[in-house]
Formats: sequence, C-alpha cells, structure tokens
Amino acid sequence: MESRDREPLVRKTSSSYHTFPEGTARRLDKEYLRSLHNKRLYLAVFAAVLGNFSFGFALVYPSPVIPALEAHPSPALRLDQHTAPWFGSVFTLGAAAGGLSTMLLNDCLGRKLSIMFSALPSALGYALLAGAQGLWMLLLGRVLTGYAGGVTSASIPVYISEISHPGVRGMLGACPQIMAVLGSLVLYALGLVLDWRWLAVAGEVPVLAMVLLLCFMPNSPRFLLSQGKEEEALGSLCWLRGQDTDYAREYEQIKDSVRKQSRRVSCAELKDPFLYKPILISGLMRFLQQLSGVTCILVYLQPIFKKTSVILKAEYDAALVGLVRLSAVVIAAVSMDKAGRKILLFVSAGVMLVSNLTMGLYIHFEPASHNGTVANTTLASSANLPAEPTNYITLIPLLATMFFIMGYAMGWGPITWLLMSEILPLKARGVASGLCVLVSWLTAFTLTQFFLPVVNSFGLEVPFLFFAVISAGNILFTGCCVPETKGRSLEQIEAFFRTGRRSFLR
Repeated sequence: MESRDREPLVRKTSSSYHTFPEGTARRLDKEYLRSLHNKRLYLAVFAAVLGNFSFGFALVYPSPVIPALEAHPSPALRLDQHTAPWFGSVFTLGAAAGGLSTMLLNDCLGRKLSIMFSALPSALGYALLAGAQGLWMLLLGRVLTGYAGGVTSASIPVYISEISHPGVRGMLGACPQIMAVLGSLVLYALGLVLDWRWLAVAGEVPVLAMVLLLCFMPNSPRFLLSQGKEEEALGSLCWLRGQDTDYAREYEQIKDSVRKQSRRVSCAELKDPFLYKPILISGLMRFLQQLSGVTCILVYLQPIFKKTSVILKAEYDAALVGLVRLSAVVIAAVSMDKAGRKILLFVSAGVMLVSNLTMGLYIHFEPASHNGTVANTTLASSANLPAEPTNYITLIPLLATMFFIMGYAMGWGPITWLLMSEILPLKARGVASGLCVLVSWLTAFTLTQFFLPVVNSFGLEVPFLFFAVISAGNILFTGCCVPETKGRSLEQIEAFFRTGRRSFLR
C-alpha cells in the first residue's frame, strides 16, 4: 500500500481534503451541513422506505393468519403442525434469494431501480395470498413477498446512505427499521378487524405508492458517478441538497472517492483489510442479529403468547408489542447521531440478554397451569386454545417480550442496517450488501423452520435461553469489532478501513 494511503484523510493531497487546514475544513463542513435544505432528501427517503413498510407488513403476516388457517374449514387451506412452520419460515427463504439477486441488481440497475423492481414480486405475492385456493398458493405468495423483502433489505439502506449527508444519515439510516416496524404494527392492528385475505389486499397499497413516488426521485449520485454519468450525478446532488448550497464541494469529494474505486473487486483484492474487514463485520452483525431470535418471536408472537397464557388476548398483546417496538426505534433514530452507534448497540444487547433470560427462566420454573404447557399441545395448535390467565404473574412473558423488542429496536435492529450501508466500500457495496442480506435471511429461515419443532420437543424455554447466550455474544462483538461512525462521511469511514487508524473515528 502506498505511503500516502496510510495518512489520515484530512491530510491527504486530494481535492477532497487538502484545500483547507484541518480545523478550517471541519468548520466549513459544519457550515455546509447547516446550509442544506433537507425537504427533498426526506421525500426521497420516504418514497424508498415504503418498501420497508411492505416488508415489515409481510414478515409478520403469519402471526394473526396461522391461527385462522389452522381453524379453516377447507382442508386445502388448513395448516397443521407440519405445514405451519413452512408458512412461517418460507418467507425468509425468499428473502435470502432476494438478497442473493440484489448482488447483481444493485450494480446493474442501480439502487433506485432495484427498489422499484421489488414491487413486481411483492404485488404478485400479495395477490396469490389474497386469492389462495390451496397451500401451494399460500407458500408461493410468501416466497414472492419474501423475495421482494430481500431485495429492499439490501437496496434501501444503501440508497439512503448514498443520498444522505453526515448530519442526518444516522437518523435517516434508522428509517428503514422504523417503517418496517410501522408496517408490522399496522398488520397487527388490521388483523384485529380484517380477514386474512383482506390483509393481503391491504399489503398492495404501500407497494403501489412506493413505485409511484420513486418515479420522481433521483438515483444515488455515487452510483451515477460509478457509471460515468457525471452531469446526471451533479443534477441529482443539486436536487437533494438545494441549488443555493455549496453542493459542488461535496460532489468533488464523492467524485474523488468514486474515482479511486472505479474498478470492480477482484478475488486478490479481497485479501485487503480495506475490503474484507467491513464485509466481515457487516456479515457477522447480520448473522448475530438474526440469531438473537427476533424473526422467530415476531413470526410466532401470537402462538407464544397463547402458550404462556398472558393476561390479555394474544392479538392485543401482539399489537401492544408492535407499538412498543415502534416507540423504541423512533427513540433510536433521534439519539443515534447524538449518543453514537456503539453505545446503543451495547444497551440494546444488554436489554435483549436480560429479557430473553427472564422469559426462559419464567417458562422453565412456572407451573404448567400458568405457562400453558399442556401435555401433547404444540405451540402452533396452542394458538387456538382460549387463554385462561390465573395470576398476574402471567404478565411477565408479555413484559419480557416487550423489553426484548424494545432493546432490539433501539440498537441491533436499525443500527445493523445502518452500519452495513455505512462501512461497506463503494466498489463492493452492491455485491456485499446482497451477501449480507443472504446470510441474514438464511439464518432467519433456519431458525424459524426449526423453532416450532424445538419448542414441541424440548420446551419453549430452550430457544429463549439460547437467544440470551447470543445476546451476550453480541455485547462482546460490539466491543471488539464494531467501529463508531457517528458524524463521519462515507469517504471518511472508507479512509479509516484503508489506513487502519482507529484514532480517525474517535
């Protein structure tokens, strides 16, 4: 590596940071950020994250639907203990396929067109669910909506990070998670009043709104520059920042960064810490995020509450948990650019650890009459049993679940997505983001597929105690491997991995 690459970015002889001394450059950066007009940026982000809303809606679709389909009068649509796990988990298999395809889509179509492309399988999947006449239509509908979710999971965070500036990137980077949580909450709420077919029809609305709005939004300036479309990239940045701002200086910084990474990644380059370290950190974060159990808990939320016989009806508990999750992720969005990423990750993992441990110990030590563990009763079939709370102690599983979701939503939920889009190098961002999503959803598929069999064979406490161990591992991983990126531009973060100077991100 050349000696000039080892120098901090603020001292490099490039057009980005050589123009002014360090203190002057930082002062000008702050003045530039204060001068920006963010209304159009917020509109572009809103249009994109409607895809995350649809994703959150589709992810928890089985929670109110599995109990309804287990009691369905038609044998062709009725779910049992063998088919219910597939209905819950096959979504994540589709999401893994979506993440895999996005490795190509992100670099071929671009971030914006990849998001718009996801509307096609999503709309088709919801149509199959709404008009299902057999199990194959239900499963195919889940696969297609999962595929769309995988594409948006890999494309939207990258799109947002590339059109945002450091002043608001933390807050906007949490928006995908906020909208996914909001979509789940809306699903829980509509599940109280709508039939499962009409729930699928309602899922079409945000998909159509997303496509219409994105037609009028610009593509990522960084992607356009990587394609050699300089005038279009400058116009995109002008539209996002405002004509009366000094966006030309930011444009030169982005252009300088893209120029250094114009070539595609080769196998030999993967040995460079500049590439493999951020990819490895992002992939492991997505792996640990899913191992913490969030997808299993969200997908099987109502059956879990039925089995633990909480004092409220399971469907109301699910809606309450969704509301808590939304509140927590909003708090994270507001505090992310102030408190920093790492402190929220530490707090998040600590809360998840205590919550999962509490849930596991409660289920293990409470009598069967309290936790609903009736002999020969599976978790899936227990969703149809009437809840008979006998003691206020049955509020413990509800509170433990609420705190788990709160902890996840304020750290390991939104920040994992944000860091993935921040630390991945531009030349590998399209492929690496798809790879991270693939890892994430293959892990989620494995957990959701085996969750019910494990519960029915060994008890509900076993997976929760396992999730507690993983949460403890998340704390160690955060302390040892995760860099703090608060207040840094994407170009500065790339320089940190290139030079290896940890002091640069302090």
